[in-house]
Amino acid sequence: MTIGSVVLRRRVDDLESAVVFYQELTGEPATRFEFAGLRLASTGPFLLFSGPEEVAARFAGVAATLSVPDVDVTVAAGEAAGAEVIAAPAVTPNGRRAVLRHPDGGVFEYVSR
Repeated sequence: MTIGSVVLRRRVDDLESAVVFYQELTGEPATRFEFAGLRLASTGPFLLFSGPEEVAARFAGVAATLSVPDVDVTVAAGEAAGAEVIAAPAVTPNGRRAVLRHPDGGVFEYVSR
């Protein structure tokens, strides 16, 4: 499995002011979207999000989003190595995704476009 990029998740109280800061920091415009009851913005390697406490807390429990060539192959490799599937592969606005809990307890989202 090859990881193409890593997106760091950042929960923020004020999405609009955070977007301004992170756009200036990265020099890249933000792409805004909504998913699962959250408001999100992606700029550079950062995925900023805000929303209702119960949804945001669950989303914040994922350490990072990792881009991979094929989510299904990654899930199979992860399971074979001892990972637990938290969310099975499914289509989302950002591509096909799955969430795995690694044997050490870390939770990561894997996405392929």
